[in-house]
Amino acid sequence: MTSDEFRNLSRQKASAYSLLLQALWQDAHGDWQSAHELAQEIETPDGAWVHAYLHRKEGDEFNAIYWYRRAGRPVGKADFGEEWGSIVTELLQRQPATLSGAIG
Repeated sequence: MTSDEFRNLSRQKASAYSLLLQALWQDAHGDWQSAHELAQEIETPDGAWVHAYLHRKEGDEFNAIYWYRRAGRPVGKADFGEEWGSIVTELLQRQPATLSGAIG
C-alpha cells in the first residue's frame, strides 16, 4: 500500500492499523489534536518520530528538535507532505501482512 492509498482509507479501515499510523491518518484528515494525543502515548523511537513531525508541523521547533533527538532521527527539513509520506511508507512496511487487503 502506498501512503496515498493509506490517506484515502476510510476511518474504519484506518483503525485496523497501528496507533501511530492512525495518528498520521488523523493528521492527514485535519485533526492534529487527535493525532498528537495518540502519538504522545507511544513511547518508542517511532512514536517520538511521529511526535516530532507533529510538533514541527505545529510550528514548535524547539519541542520538535527534542523529539527528533529521542527518535534518533535527523530534524525534518522536507515539506510536511513529503515527511508525512516518508513516515507512513516506513511504518506501513512494518505493518503485519494481514492488513494488506484493507484498501478501500
